[in-house]
Amino acid sequence: MAKTRKRVEEGNREVKKIISKGPQSKLKCFLHLIFSSLTILQISVGAIYLDECPIQEKIPIYLIVFGVTLLVNPVNIDPRSIKNDFLKKGLECLRWITTLFLFCWFIAGNVWVYSVYQPSYSKNATDVSSYCNKTLYLVAFSVITALNIFLGLTAICCVLCIYCCISCFRTCFIDADDDVPADDDVPADDDISGDSAE
Repeated sequence: MAKTRKRVEEGNREVKKIISKGPQSKLKCFLHLIFSSLTILQISVGAIYLDECPIQEKIPIYLIVFGVTLLVNPVNIDPRSIKNDFLKKGLECLRWITTLFLFCWFIAGNVWVYSVYQPSYSKNATDVSSYCNKTLYLVAFSVITALNIFLGLTAICCVLCIYCCISCFRTCFIDADDDVPADDDVPADDDISGDSAE
């Protein structure tokens, strides 16, 4: 009991230390809270409406797997807190595997959700093959669309940064060489003194 209480007190001190670091830590905690809430929403909606999308039965599974993988993603672990080099390498390997899986799963989700765009939201007793629960579909559609927008904006920012770096490099180093006169353009000392004597 005393050991447990001591661990809880140590944990509370760590949380207070993180929160007291300033606005950056508070913002990071706030964003982490929102992100975790959204992943829990994905898992919940996928689980509640598991059998409610006959037009594409993989949509609720997509939400559940994507949400769980994001929640347990090892990206949230700070590698500096791990002392063992073997564990650090294992964590790095696990991060790459998880990232690759999430990327492939995200592409699969795009195909599954966008291929049945605007399914029938009303359950028809005669034809249920085109039905998908509205809440389920809209959550999946919103998550995928928001991620696509985020990835698109990130790609545009990266391209702009690369373009700016290349432009600065060309301006500073390549164009600077054009300003230096060539050896045959520089007048010799004899030419200067000879012109002034006449």
